[in-house]
Parts: sequence; structure tokens; C-alpha cells
Amino acid sequence: MPSPYVRRRRLAAEIRELRESRGLTTDALARLVFHSRTKITRLENAQIRPDLAEIMNILDALDITGSQYDRLLKLAREAAQKGWWDRYGMSMGPRQKLAADLEYNASTVRSYDQTAMPGALQCRPFIEALIKLDENQGSLEYQPERMTEAREHRQRELLRADGPFYETVLDECLIHRLAVPPEAMSAQLRYMIKLGSEVDRITIRVLLHDARIPGGFLPKSSFYLYTFAESGDPPMAIVDTVTTDLVVTQRGEVVRYTERYDRLREAALSAEDSISFLDRVANRLADQTGSVT
Repeated sequence: MPSPYVRRRRLAAEIRELRESRGLTTDALARLVFHSRTKITRLENAQIRPDLAEIMNILDALDITGSQYDRLLKLAREAAQKGWWDRYGMSMGPRQKLAADLEYNASTVRSYDQTAMPGALQCRPFIEALIKLDENQGSLEYQPERMTEAREHRQRELLRADGPFYETVLDECLIHRLAVPPEAMSAQLRYMIKLGSEVDRITIRVLLHDARIPGGFLPKSSFYLYTFAESGDPPMAIVDTVTTDLVVTQRGEVVRYTERYDRLREAALSAEDSISFLDRVANRLADQTGSVT
């Protein structure tokens, strides 16, 4: 199954282009198909899952026929599909659902993780520690066990035989600054060591806190880069903020994030040295808690 979200972006762009090519405003198209302007706007911004009957009405109103009609209707069907993540409802939340959607059909996933461990690479003790941190900020809007199950499901999908190549540049600062118990952080680091050592498609690099990053400004937040196998699905970047994820699809902007990622990757430790570094930190944390390594 292709990524429904990526297909929604493609469908939205094509509907908007067809409307504009016919000299129609969103108001005018809305009147033709008896919808509100708000609904057309949300469709053209990929903010809603398309309804096939409504898409057919829009294509008819725009005089789309033949192979173009068939292609756009197929695109709409793919955009309307639900993925495994939809079964979890609010327990996943919109940000994790978007990540799961994009990971599902991606060829590559690359991330710069400045403030959080990669969601798809977390172990259960670490997730439980994160839930306790979240409880400190107020009442939870999800069921902890269901959220944990969803995150573990997301990891199984990432690790399936045809899953994407996944590389993360992990900022050292988050290892020391994230206020989870030492045993939880130690367990997480060991889990990432295991994945990075045993799964060829997963690469973990550590960016040391004193690493110099030449060539330009520093990134202002964590971000994620996705590429897809089908040529019609362009690369995209997702930028992490406190309250939401920003979706970046403009080619020039995605290129800028890609260039920034390449500079971070170059400044980070090699994959082998990163595993050794994580092992040393995990041992030190285990010693703090009197654990046996």
C-alpha cells in the first residue's frame, strides 16, 4: 500500500492545478459541486481524507475524462485508504500517525534527533519512562498501553523485510539532558546498539556535543527526511516543533534540509564509533545504578 498521506498531497496538488487551469476560484468550484469553500480548501491542502464520490463530482465539474480521470480516481482511492495506525485512534496522536504513514512506504528515512530518541527505535522501558515525563506536564490524552503497543507496531513495520533504510544522527546532548532514569536510558542505548549492529538497514550516528559543523548555520530543531520509490512521490521533510510537525514539500526547501543533514552526518561519528560511544555511555549509566552489564 502506498502512503495515503503522500497520495493526498499529490491529489491535492493536481486538483488545485486543474481548478486554476480552468480559471476557477475555490468559491466557484465549491458552488459547482455544492460544497463549502472551506472543504475545497482543506482538500487542496491535503488536510482531509478524500471521499471518492465527491472526487468524482469534482472531476466531472472540471470536465476530466478518459485516462486522466482513471488516473486521478486511482490516486483518490489510494489517498482514501486507512493504514494500521488508524486503528489506534487518539492513542497514537496525529504526529506519530504521520510518521507511521510516511515510514510505511518510504525508501529511506533520515533523521536528525536533537531532543528525542527516534520514535520507531524505542524500547518499552524507555517508552514507559517517557510516559512518566509526559504525565508531569498534565493529564494524558491517550491510553499509555495502547500508545506503547502502537509504537512497537510501528517498529515491527520498520523492520519488515521490505522496510526502508533508516539512518539517524543522534545529538549527544539529548542522552544527558532528557530526565529519564539512568536505567531507562541505558536500556534504550543498548537497544539501539542491538538494532544498529544487527539490522543492516539501520544506521545510528552520534553527533558529539562539541563537534564543529562547518559550512553554514546550525539546525534549529529536529527534522526528518523521506524519499519514496515512485517517481511521482517527491521527497519531503518533516520539521519537529513543540506543538506540531511542519510538512515541507517545496523542492528548494527540502534540498536545504538535505544539505543540512549531510553536514550533520559528516560531523557525526562513524557508525562503528557511534556504537562504541553508546556502549561506553550505557556502561557508565549502568554503573550509576549498580546494574550488571
